[in-house]
Formats: sequence, structure tokens, C-alpha cells
Amino acid sequence: MSNTQIWYIVKRHAGHCEIVSSNEATGDDNPEIIEQWGPFTSEGEAIARRVGLIRSGKCQPV
Repeated sequence: MSNTQIWYIVKRHAGHCEIVSSNEATGDDNPEIIEQWGPFTSEGEAIARRVGLIRSGKCQPV
């Protein structure tokens, strides 16, 4: 039961935001990541937050 996944939203140089797991977001300090939001307890919550970031102009839609 302790196998819960943590999700983050990361913004890349192109302006697009991706939803990634905690392993990818906190990995080897990826220089392509400009901004990071999270952690989120579910992927659905991260998706909803990404929609809000797109609507507010902080991220570009894919």
C-alpha cells in the first residue's frame, strides 16, 4: 500500500509542460526543466493543474 506514485508538472524550454513521475522530475537535475510544480498525489490532479497552467498562460498546449 505504500507504493503510491508522486507526480510533478515540469516546464521545458519549448514552453510545453509535461506530467512526470517523481523519479523523472528529481532525477539527474535535468537542465531542460525551467519550472516545476507539485508534488501531486494522483496523475488526475496533475492533469487538472496543467490545464489551469495552460489557461493562465504559464504553459503552452501540446
